[in-house]
Amino acid sequence: MPNFKLSRLNEDIRRELSTVLCEVKDPRVRKSGGMLSIVKVSLSNDLSYCKVYVSSLDGLEAAQEAVEGLKSAAGLIRHEVCSRVQMRKAPQFIFIADDSIAHSAHIDQLLHNIHLGEDDTNETETDGKVEG
Repeated sequence: MPNFKLSRLNEDIRRELSTVLCEVKDPRVRKSGGMLSIVKVSLSNDLSYCKVYVSSLDGLEAAQEAVEGLKSAAGLIRHEVCSRVQMRKAPQFIFIADDSIAHSAHIDQLLHNIHLGEDDTNETETDGKVEG
């Protein structure tokens, strides 16, 4: 299968998974407050397996709990996604917890703190100068 078709299927599955996640009624998935994000979808070459990397803004623990809920609803998710995306074979979804959103939020916070620290030092330097 050409690589462009596989990448197009990855994006189609990712888009449909995002809409199906809103319909899942499992409390472990709902507990994250709708802050689940599908980071990456990786479909195998023979279209039999699909790794889905799920991240939560609440951290890795919330993502792992949501993954447990997604694993229990995998049959429903598989049926819904494959009815929306025209595929000959329905892949088995493998949900994997990922902390990339929390990690990027932490890095953003560190950069923001550094930026605020530079602004504070610039203000103190200009306050100490005497205008002539």
